[in-house]
Amino acid sequence: MNEVPAEFPGAELVRAGLEDLAAGRESEASLLVSMAAPRLRALGFDVPAGPAEPSHRLYALLESEDEGAHSRYNALVGRAVSFARAAEHASSR
Repeated sequence: MNEVPAEFPGAELVRAGLEDLAAGRESEASLLVSMAAPRLRALGFDVPAGPAEPSHRLYALLESEDEGAHSRYNALVGRAVSFARAAEHASSR
């Protein structure tokens, strides 16, 4: 499944991350999706292989761009978790 339901929280990040991974681009979104890949694959999403240690790479990327890396990192992870929970809820109906 590659159709990302737009009504799910964080859908824009997951969509962008899937597109960036497919194109071989490293971005906040692609690293976030790589981190969530096992959970997303279990939900039926086709997640391309990503880089090793995506969580460390994401934090380093955020740290290089912004002094608020910790809070930004936590916010991004929270959005990915919200997306996965919404997808799990939808699939259990």
